Amino acid sequence: MRAAFSQRPWVWSFIGALLVWCAILLVAGGDAAVNIGLSALSFGAFMILVGLGQMLVVTSGPGNIDLSIPSTIALAGAVAMRVMGGDDAQIGLGILSALGVGVAVGMANYLLIRILQIPPIIATMSSSFMLQSLAIHFGQGLKIAPPQAMGSFATGWLAQVPQVAWVALVISLLLAAWLSRTLFGRRLSAVGQNARAAWLAGVAVERIRCLCYVASALFASCTALLIAGFSGGATLDMGNEYLLMSVAVVVIGGTNVSGGRASVPGIWGAALLLYFTNTLLNVVGLSAGARSVFSGLIIILVIVLSGQRRQYR
Repeated sequence: MRAAFSQRPWVWSFIGALLVWCAILLVAGGDAAVNIGLSALSFGAFMILVGLGQMLVVTSGPGNIDLSIPSTIALAGAVAMRVMGGDDAQIGLGILSALGVGVAVGMANYLLIRILQIPPIIATMSSSFMLQSLAIHFGQGLKIAPPQAMGSFATGWLAQVPQVAWVALVISLLLAAWLSRTLFGRRLSAVGQNARAAWLAGVAVERIRCLCYVASALFASCTALLIAGFSGGATLDMGNEYLLMSVAVVVIGGTNVSGGRASVPGIWGAALLLYFTNTLLNVVGLSAGARSVFSGLIIILVIVLSGQRRQYR
């Protein structure tokens, strides 16, 4: 059984999520636990989408990370809401504008890293400041309301499950199939494990990495659309909490932080674990600061343990 778990490290995130949910059940009661579980599917969907994008970047090799996700969410949300202008007829154009922002941001991040030879952590952090300034310009500091149809979709339910959770599930299944059944997935794994060996084998290493950064920004743009519809509008701080979360779900979910191994199921387990943990700490009365400290300690613990496992191997 230990060998099976070592091959599927994402199982631990689901086990942890189940244990924390059981603790919520004991503390808050059955009805509250069920409602919290359903809420996790809504709010966890946003963590899952940004986590999938971050997962691709991290999988592309050591040192690769995208810290511009919160600013990308703010900019894409502001641009899309301005384009839509609250009109249902403009939803399609607004979606295209948000996706266009994602492509532009992803390409810009990659070019900073590739052409200027700036480390990814510095390049994406620097671009986030510029993106936030653009978001301020487009949003003008106001909460821009979404069209009614968009809000109804983001807050709607299908088969007793939030529709945003269905969106995250479909995207996750498509991405999992893409990584496991296509040449791109095998090439991404090869690049993440040993970029030079992959290049010598004929893999277009830089093209793979470019696609990962673009995909990460596209996932952030999609998240912006859903958050804006769900919360009733786009705001400048709508993506702030997803910087830590996007990294946390990748690490806790079993994706190899040194690259080469992605874990789509683990993103789901980690998102549920973090949501349930934060909710449990809230139920027992801990402050927001204490909850953040505790979440940070979980991330550090997982990184230390994963590092020890690689050292022992």
